Amino acid sequence: MLYFTNDYSEGAHPKVLEALTVTNMEPLDGYGMDKYSLSAIEKIKKACQNDKAEVYFLTGGTQTNMVVISSLLDTFEGVIAADTGHISVHEAGAIEYHGHKVMPIPHHNGKLMAADVKAYLETFYGDANHDHMVFPGMAYISHPTEYGTLYTKEELTALSEVCHQYNLPLFLDGARLGYGLTANDTDVTLPVIAELTDVFYIGGTKVGALCGEAVVFTKKTPSHFVTRIKQHGALLAKGRLNGVQFDALFTDDLYLTIARHANKMAQKLLQGMVAKGYTPYIDSPTNQQFFIFENDVLNDLKEKVVYSFWERYGDSHTVIRLATSWATREEDIEALMKLIPTRG
Repeated sequence: MLYFTNDYSEGAHPKVLEALTVTNMEPLDGYGMDKYSLSAIEKIKKACQNDKAEVYFLTGGTQTNMVVISSLLDTFEGVIAADTGHISVHEAGAIEYHGHKVMPIPHHNGKLMAADVKAYLETFYGDANHDHMVFPGMAYISHPTEYGTLYTKEELTALSEVCHQYNLPLFLDGARLGYGLTANDTDVTLPVIAELTDVFYIGGTKVGALCGEAVVFTKKTPSHFVTRIKQHGALLAKGRLNGVQFDALFTDDLYLTIARHANKMAQKLLQGMVAKGYTPYIDSPTNQQFFIFENDVLNDLKEKVVYSFWERYGDSHTVIRLATSWATREEDIEALMKLIPTRG
């Protein structure tokens, strides 16, 4: 069976697993106060070119989104997001469960655009009854998006300006950030993200770690954030688990190396699919690739390939996602191509 369903089917990159094994018998302080966590924090700050940033480690993406958003919002505030955003669709109402409304806006290839956010805010504050409504308290985006697409520096700058005009924090979900940073022709770097957002996170779970996300507050951290993490049941006693992994990921550019490999494999996959006569559903420069298949072809394919259902495309077709990771080999791509029927 070939696995292209996601970028976290395998365990950890060997170098990350080695770091966990080598340090396994070493007694360390808990709750992220161990030397490896502190080292990882300094490495991340250096990579962001922001000495004043504050870094915290959590375990998973939904947990991270929920803790950050609930910590930043007041009780009467909600969060603006693209209608395809992860918090809008695939997090089981985690944000709403903690008392905050998700305010969806139509997406553009998965992206939230500054003009739409500004129009939304102008409409809200132009309503004489807005004091009786849920206030927009922050904006949420992901980079890459759910469709593997990327913001440009210009788009991110425009969003940042609108958010700050209305005093809204801009939060960037970086669950797959590595793939965005290493994509061809991108002008968005880690320092750019640190400059233009108020908080973002560097995803480890989907980029070579067993688990773990590194939250980076670039300007102002909510008061008592560690206490807020613990209130949400998200503070690991064995904080070393995340710290050791991120220390390894940010040593010798391992994080970017992992992501660059996955993107390279995704481009090889894309080229193979195009040669077979398939047109991408959306133009993604990252490790997530999307294609439209006839349902009867998928029925045969699913016996040998694990892929992700994405959305229906009429009565007889389906959009699927094929994702690559640090563990994807060229042989896997070649084996997949042998199973894909050529279109006439």
